[in-house]
Amino acid sequence: MQTVMKDATSRMEKAVAALEKEFSHLRTGRASVALLDGLKVDYYGTPTPIDQLASVSTPDSRTITIQPWDRAAFGLVEKAIQKSDLGLTPVNDGKLIRIGLPPLTEDRRKELVKVAKKYTEEAKVAVRNIRRDANDALKKLQKDKAISEDELRKGEADIQKSTDSYVAKLDQSFAKKEKEIMEI
Repeated sequence: MQTVMKDATSRMEKAVAALEKEFSHLRTGRASVALLDGLKVDYYGTPTPIDQLASVSTPDSRTITIQPWDRAAFGLVEKAIQKSDLGLTPVNDGKLIRIGLPPLTEDRRKELVKVAKKYTEEAKVAVRNIRRDANDALKKLQKDKAISEDELRKGEADIQKSTDSYVAKLDQSFAKKEKEIMEI
């Protein structure tokens, strides 16, 4: 029974971490190198993350600079950014690729909050699925006579408490991200 609880808790922890990672890709009013995480460049036939073939930095709150180590990568990095759904326009001056982040409009902020809400709902569904899996595992243990019916009820109650606390963490995370996005 303890194993089922530990497994469920660790999986719920991973769901919260996954939501935080998704949120790091959402653009707020400030430039962040995390915006480019997960963006791959077709470098000599191999999908390569940008940070593995260039140095990426944020010299100020509205600019991201990318300096590829290989001259041949300039055009590839530029194309990858343009093809992405980030809505960013890179400017290549031959030595550096600059990405200017325009201030977010009110409509764009509201859209980003909707996207954050969608990510939060997906994470909640994942947590609830973990709860269902844990409850099924407990029921199987009870069916196999490894635990009593009282232990089953107690285990289900503990899993429900854990689920409620992780859903609350997800809601707090969303509220924090929403505040960050709507901040001007």
